[in-house]
Amino acid sequence: MKAVHGVSSVLHFFTRIELFLLTSTLAFTTQHISLRLAWVLQNMPEVEQAVKDDNCCFGTVDTWLLYKLTKGAVYATDYSNASTTAFFDPFKLQWSVILGKLFSIPMSIFPPVKDTSYMFGLADAEIFGEPIPVTALVADQQAAMFGECCFNPGDVKVTMGTGSFWDINTGSKVHVSGTGLYPLVGWKIGKELAYLAEGNASDTGNAIKWAQDLDLFSNAEETSRMSYSLDNSGGVCFVPSFSGLQIPVNDPCACTSFMGITSSTTKNHLVRAVLESIAFRNKQLYETIAREVDIPTTFICADGGVSKNNFVMQMTSDLIDKTIDKPVITDMSCLGAAFLSGLAIGFWSDKEELKKLRKTDMVFTPQKEPEEYEFAISNWKKAVQRSLHWYSQIS
Repeated sequence: MKAVHGVSSVLHFFTRIELFLLTSTLAFTTQHISLRLAWVLQNMPEVEQAVKDDNCCFGTVDTWLLYKLTKGAVYATDYSNASTTAFFDPFKLQWSVILGKLFSIPMSIFPPVKDTSYMFGLADAEIFGEPIPVTALVADQQAAMFGECCFNPGDVKVTMGTGSFWDINTGSKVHVSGTGLYPLVGWKIGKELAYLAEGNASDTGNAIKWAQDLDLFSNAEETSRMSYSLDNSGGVCFVPSFSGLQIPVNDPCACTSFMGITSSTTKNHLVRAVLESIAFRNKQLYETIAREVDIPTTFICADGGVSKNNFVMQMTSDLIDKTIDKPVITDMSCLGAAFLSGLAIGFWSDKEELKKLRKTDMVFTPQKEPEEYEFAISNWKKAVQRSLHWYSQIS
């Protein structure tokens, strides 16, 4: 990878081709299925033999579901799912031959790539009693983006579920990041092609679930009330890093930690520290997008289970000093997939019709100046620094 980075940097310097800039910063994590695929091919003899026999097919969950629903009649994926694998060239819109050679993965195992809203085939009649058309395949965050009706460049959505995913619509341009924002194909519908840039924090809902398992609270709904019962966290800081810290920190060896606990610390302090950490990570991700992407932010919306937490939502709005719109429906991935499917069969005529279906539940506007959080953020950043490289040190 050092050789790839070095050669790509030189090529970009002389050619100014953005593909080389993207390759020069390419990094793989355990979130990328490409590494798991490479491991399988190297460590499972039966799979290696299947490749030699031209009897091996690879795909993400959507590919597998489509194949099973059609009882093997259709083998395909869409551009949004392909782009999440870290094995897809977003510039040429094809599987990367270069990465295939680098990881010794044959191109023959990858599925054909189709439009996101598309007539893929029919589910076998034996499954549902009727041959139901399958008219959309779409990746999770891209579906949420479409469900939020973030159709214009500069539209931003944050999905806070198991993790927090910040996505900005970059229009027809692939964003090449220097800090780890991931370039994604949002969707392709006929001639329309939308790209996204994404940053994520893996342990949003995970942190809340973990705190609940420790009996810090009985149900997630009460965490907002517990946090508002205090003026601050009492100096307690929480670093949510069960899966490492993603951008802009980029340390897979960081550890989860509580710091600043004293004899007067209560459950409420611990809970507030957990929720504050989610808002702090949101601030980091939004600022990375705002700093890197040369497109003015036009609209920010939120969805996912954690978006129902008013404390997190209000604090995030305060920290980024922006208005955030939360819709009535927060399970946006399902809705986005339905929208794309409905467009394919003509149930809805166009995206303007979809915009009319989106209903706002709450709008969070900044109530405090970001400067009021400076001390808390400073302490939290100090805690983050002390959590870095933990596992590499003890190993």
